[in-house]
Amino acid sequence: VQLQASGGGLVQAGGSLRLSCAASGPPFGGYVMAWFRQAPGKQRELVAGITSSGTTKYTDSMKDRCTVSRDNGKNTMYLQMNSLKPEDTAVYYCAAQRINRVLVSATLYEDWGQGTLVTVSS
Repeated sequence: VQLQASGGGLVQAGGSLRLSCAASGPPFGGYVMAWFRQAPGKQRELVAGITSSGTTKYTDSMKDRCTVSRDNGKNTMYLQMNSLKPEDTAVYYCAAQRINRVLVSATLYEDWGQGTLVTVSS
């Protein structure tokens, strides 16, 4: 599946952003989707993921500040992030895989979008 992430930008601490990930190609509903992020000098980490049936998983640092959702009819996944902090600054990637649960390891995801930069200023 081909993925296109968008919605990143510069936001002040405490602000909000909504990221989108548009998919094309094979049926979107067959994929578990996830958002990862990678800050400079750090490993890529899972932010949130969602199965085709809507089961979600969040990393502890973001679980109270973000919501992942998907619209299978529009082949799109979203990440609503609130109360953003400078430490949330990173490139955010969307990813897809066909194992029927959200996986933490980035190596297990088959397809990746190009990333969208989120910068949170203090």
